[in-house]
Amino acid sequence: MKYRRLGKTGLSVSVVGFGAWQFGGEWGKRFTQQEVDRLLGRASELGINLIDTAECYGDHLSESLIGRAVEKERESWIIATKFGHKFHSNFERTDHWSPQEVAQQLEASLKALRTDYIDLYQFHSGSDAAFDRSELWEMLNQQVEAGKIRYLGISVSSKGENLHQTRQATQVGASSIQVVYNRLDRIPEQNVLPMCRKQDLGVLARVPLASGFLSGKYKPGLEFTNRDDIRSLHDKVEVQRRLELVQEIRQTEVPEGVAMAAWALAWCLQHPAVTCVIPGCKTVEQVESNASAADLDLVRDDHPQAVI
Repeated sequence: MKYRRLGKTGLSVSVVGFGAWQFGGEWGKRFTQQEVDRLLGRASELGINLIDTAECYGDHLSESLIGRAVEKERESWIIATKFGHKFHSNFERTDHWSPQEVAQQLEASLKALRTDYIDLYQFHSGSDAAFDRSELWEMLNQQVEAGKIRYLGISVSSKGENLHQTRQATQVGASSIQVVYNRLDRIPEQNVLPMCRKQDLGVLARVPLASGFLSGKYKPGLEFTNRDDIRSLHDKVEVQRRLELVQEIRQTEVPEGVAMAAWALAWCLQHPAVTCVIPGCKTVEQVESNASAADLDLVRDDHPQAVI
């Protein structure tokens, strides 16, 4: 495993992290505590030290599973979670951005995670109006001073570029940006990633496998029919377009003998702004495949500044 500095936090994070949205039950599978213990145990053995979750991945369900799994080795992990939403049922959430509501969410997350501090607490895909509430950031920075939060971050929405939130990150006390970035979703290269480099913000690349499309295991013609899988809600025409594009990428860009999932993660990591990718996983084999991306040397001809 390789490690990079997460912006101004100074935290040394594994370049491959562990995305935990799937533990909330919205990716077609329900996880037992034993399964989560096994997945995170193997991730730790492979040198992965960052877990990304959220209060609305289930009603603190993902956090609770993680909390029980890592309780005995809490200091070995960098735990990133998020705030701003209330889970009601699969794919149904409501927004809650007042300082009082977020303070309650923080306490609930601390309880679920079985910890007295959160390493990275992230504003979760909120509007600019919610983001611009100065009293919210005042409360959050007070929680930093109290030791309940080590660092603040922003997980920007996948809709649009969110330049305002990225531009104002340092001003509100945030040290990192989480953004959708992968071989199929490259819009952040235009403005968001350069802004992050200018401010020395850590960058967590979420959905680096494009919701599994870049895993290489799905072929054109496939339809997602499991109603508990968020991909069943995606536009069917767009799904087929992506599946066909992935097939083309596999034939023209992925080196022979290289697993496509590992290649896709390494591709993201070659951008000089990206600190860490946070793919999800459902099996130990997928954890191992994800971790292998750290040792994969690639050259991206499209980006002359690429480094790994």
